[in-house]
Amino acid sequence: MTRLDQLITTFDLGLRTVFASPHAGRPYPGVGPEAELSDAEKAQAAALMRVNHVGEVCAQALYAGQALTARNEKVRAELEQAAREETDHLAWCETRISELGGRKSLLNPLWFGGAFGMGVVAGLLGDKWNLGFLAETERQVEAHLDGHLQKLPEADAKSRAVVEQMKLDEAQHAQTAVDQGGAPLPAPVKMAMRFAADVMRKTASRV
Repeated sequence: MTRLDQLITTFDLGLRTVFASPHAGRPYPGVGPEAELSDAEKAQAAALMRVNHVGEVCAQALYAGQALTARNEKVRAELEQAAREETDHLAWCETRISELGGRKSLLNPLWFGGAFGMGVVAGLLGDKWNLGFLAETERQVEAHLDGHLQKLPEADAKSRAVVEQMKLDEAQHAQTAVDQGGAPLPAPVKMAMRFAADVMRKTASRV
């Protein structure tokens, strides 16, 4: 695939991620009857799942940017595989938001563009840092999802099932990146990533 083809594919991915409804390749984890939740609990769960959905929009953009600038074909293939699995998460979050009567973030185009730029920069730094960035991203997402499991209404088993499966997948992605040669990132970079993620979470929970 030429670089022009990659750019066209990335642009198409951005349009589909932000404006279309994705299709999961795996079954939806949130099966079973809907719990009786209060309006406040539904609003809380919907806000948390909206944040998770934004995280998956960012994941699509991040991996696309990293794959575009990856120097090694094997690394590019790993990134593209992770992106395909993250598409399941994107679809599951959107489904759960709809079930809860919520909405997606109005700023999804902005989130996609910002994350894509970060992915491009990570790829340009070289494959070991590219994979290291992937591993650290997934570790931070795993911790974030663990926090959401503590915040979700206890009775909301469907949202919990979705988040738990996402958490398992993120841990696997992080380990795969390390196994492929991902280098540990410097502490200041990790802190900057956490700060950016905190801004995203606080904003997406409202907008």
